[in-house]
Amino acid sequence: MYKLTAFMLANFTAPVDIGTNPQSLLLFIPVVAAIAIVYKATKLPRITAGRFLKESILLFGSIVAVMVIVALVLAAVAWLITE
Repeated sequence: MYKLTAFMLANFTAPVDIGTNPQSLLLFIPVVAAIAIVYKATKLPRITAGRFLKESILLFGSIVAVMVIVALVLAAVAWLITE
């Protein structure tokens, strides 16, 4: 048990190597899902399964859509500057 605990704590001593390839950008999807679920769990006055799922999915979609739009705008600006 001590070895497992020490191993888990040792994993937090060095940063995780995520990389800079396009596939590594997909790691933001679980983070956005967690943010949407936790935010809606704290903000809804009364939680029912249907409403909670609908609100969480809408928030998740809107966050992803805004991030994609911002990424496209930044890519366009970078392309215009470098060309």
